[in-house]
Amino acid sequence: MPAATVLHQPVGLVTSTLTLTTPLPKSKLVLLTSSSPKPRKTLRNFSYRSIKFKVPAAKKQNPELNNQNRRPENENSSLRARKDMENGFDIGWLPAFPHVSIASVSTFIFGYHIGVMNGPIVSVARELGFEGNPILEGLVVSIFIAGAFIGSISSGSIVDKLGCRRTFQIDAIPLILGAIISAQSHSLDEMLLGRFLVGIGIGVNTVLAPIYISEVAPTKYRGSLGTVCQLGTCLGIIASLFLGIPAEHDPHWWRTMLYIASLPGFVIALGMQFAVDSPRWLCKVGMLDDAKAVIRNLWGESEVDKAIEEFQSVIKNDGSDLDIQWSELLEEPHSRVALIGGALFVLQQFAGINGVLYFSSLTFQDVGITNAALASSFVGLTNFTGALCSSYLIDKEGRQKLLIGSYLGMAISMFLIVFAISLPLDQDFSNNLSIIGTFLYIFSFAIGAGPVTGLIIPELSSSRTRGKILGFSFSVHWVCNFLVGLFFLDLVETFGIAPVYAGFGSVSFLSALFAYYFIVETKGRSLEEIEMSLNPNLRGGGGK
Repeated sequence: MPAATVLHQPVGLVTSTLTLTTPLPKSKLVLLTSSSPKPRKTLRNFSYRSIKFKVPAAKKQNPELNNQNRRPENENSSLRARKDMENGFDIGWLPAFPHVSIASVSTFIFGYHIGVMNGPIVSVARELGFEGNPILEGLVVSIFIAGAFIGSISSGSIVDKLGCRRTFQIDAIPLILGAIISAQSHSLDEMLLGRFLVGIGIGVNTVLAPIYISEVAPTKYRGSLGTVCQLGTCLGIIASLFLGIPAEHDPHWWRTMLYIASLPGFVIALGMQFAVDSPRWLCKVGMLDDAKAVIRNLWGESEVDKAIEEFQSVIKNDGSDLDIQWSELLEEPHSRVALIGGALFVLQQFAGINGVLYFSSLTFQDVGITNAALASSFVGLTNFTGALCSSYLIDKEGRQKLLIGSYLGMAISMFLIVFAISLPLDQDFSNNLSIIGTFLYIFSFAIGAGPVTGLIIPELSSSRTRGKILGFSFSVHWVCNFLVGLFFLDLVETFGIAPVYAGFGSVSFLSALFAYYFIVETKGRSLEEIEMSLNPNLRGGGGK
């Protein structure tokens, strides 16, 4: 397998929780393209009941919200939180972290499956009898995307009725079975079936993880905890990269890698047995006592009454909010949020992350880095560093600023590479400039366009339609993912790399403008405050 191919596949996948490997049918290259439960035991060892903190609202809120749902401040809680902050012990995120971590195992599975077929695809093709057929090699990967599309579009209805926790556990079934069937396959048909089942599981998980984390995390830490999804995906890809090293010498190692891929499915199925349900979903199904217990354990005693009052201002707790029709997405304000969600994924994909990561393999070779694993490590470290920075900044600077800055950085990086390619510069200087532009692009993507896109859509969505809006948005993502992978090389062959990169830079700039004009800042605001600001018809009597 050419070095460029081996490099591109794991490298491209390190970019986003929201991105997936997609095939090039005309080539061997693979381009990169989110019943009511009974009372149960939860992770109470992490429920620091003595920790009480005050969740601040955004500095600029809808004036109407400032007059709604006001409650007396708990002075003891405020003093305790202020004292913790002054002493550098702001650990209000810690009670929710174990639950978020378990949910993020699903994104680790996502990352692992993205990278698991990269290097070993040649050995798989040779053993299963389709070596040298680029169409079938691409099909092994593309069937994954088909399953992911189906999983995403169907996940909204499931999570509305069963809640995230149970859906995570049910979704572990296709993930485990698909990995085992793929590992034991002795024909192309068996491999395709296994990859399709895994794709379904991944499609559901990409929707579940951001919904669950956004509804479980305390408002103050929702952004930082939301970026754990990005970190999980990065770690999954890195794990598959290093576990794939023996495949270079052992032609049957790919079976071991696929058996290993089934293990995280067991982890999440078991871990979710001890995790909590979303307090918002519990309120929907009328389990107010359980909802209060979750809030008390994860957010603090002082937040219970305020949170329940906010939930009931937008949620009907008689179960009627569980029966949502797709036609409701055509109504305002749901249609506006659905369009924003779909547009964010279209812009994310057509800003060129897939193409840049593929072509970066050739750029690394030009400067003498021919080792695919080494080059992948450089890109993976850059991506991981960007994700860590995003974790730190997202609740301080806000989602909108990170998106705008991210896309502007990507645009500048693209035009820097176009400058290096097009102008008659010294060859070494041109190559080094291209390397700098590539790293800057990856870092810029990882700090905003990657993690923020998957986080802000559930924040903007109403409690009633959150599942279906996320399902629709991710379905758009998979379609765009496939299209970019399908046409990228043809565009490069027809127009050249500089014009294509200039197009990516232009889309990145337009994405920054889109974020400036259409994205509402959600930092420091509860999901209910955001929903009421977008739908002023809501009143304390319950949601629409």
